[in-house]
Order: sequence, then C-alpha cells, then structure tokens
Amino acid sequence: MPRKVAARRSAIHGNGVFALEPIAKGERIIEYKGRRRTHEDVDAGDTGDADSGHTFLFTLNDEYVIDANYEGGIARWINHSCKPNCEAVMEEHDGEDRRKDRVFIEAIRNIKPGEELSYNYGITLAEAHTPRMKKIWECRCGAKDCTGTMLQPKRKKKA
Repeated sequence: MPRKVAARRSAIHGNGVFALEPIAKGERIIEYKGRRRTHEDVDAGDTGDADSGHTFLFTLNDEYVIDANYEGGIARWINHSCKPNCEAVMEEHDGEDRRKDRVFIEAIRNIKPGEELSYNYGITLAEAHTPRMKKIWECRCGAKDCTGTMLQPKRKKKA
C-alpha cells in the first residue's frame, strides 16, 4: 500500500493521521499494527487501564488484542470521531492461528488531502458508564451530533 497518510498534531486530540492525497470511498488505507497479546495478558498489565482515557489496544478477536504500544504503526494515532470518515475492517486468517487475523482502516467516504482520518472506536466497558468514566473517555471530535464520549451505549438486557 503506498503511503497516502502521515501522522502529525491533531486538533481533536494529541496526534492524528492525515491524508496526503485523495483517498477514495472503500479504499483500504492502512493496517492497524502492533503486538498480539491475549486478553488476559492485557488485563493483567498496565496498557489496558480503563481509567486512563487513552488506548492503543484494538480487540482483534475473542483470543487476542493488538497492542500498538509495542511494534505499533501510525494507524494507532487515528482519532475517534462520532462522524468518522473511516472504519476498521477485520480480516480473518484462513488458518487456525487467530494471531494472524488483521485489522485494516478503510475509507467510508471520499477523503480530501489534509483531512484528518477518524473512525468510531466502539469502546465498550464492563463497568458502569458513570459521569466520571464518560469524562475520562471524553470525545473531542467536534461533530455537530457528538455524543461527548467515546464509550458506546450500554445494551439493554433482555427481560
């Protein structure tokens, strides 16, 4: 894949990833790279803290997480948005080794040069979405219909 993006400071949050040239709707832009770690390993370590409001973790499948804190590429700098221009697409490996599954970021609409790439992180937490947690996971995307948080709504339990 030719390099059509670059990381630099973002008005949304910290660093961001920006288009260097036009990107067409449906185009696969970049792979989300990082070390494959088990969910248990991540939960026991210090990179998966829900209280941090910052993560380079991407759930790959039921067994593994991509931890871009280690061996991560620039896709880790793509920010969350409530009105994203990209989406994460999972690609399952044909074999049985779930560590070989991959995640790619693809455009869901045409993107102009200079535009910041974003996708909905889809963050779900087991614990309650208290005002404190919503503040920790505050969204700064600036979209007209921004929800104010990167946390996805809790699903109502069936009766």
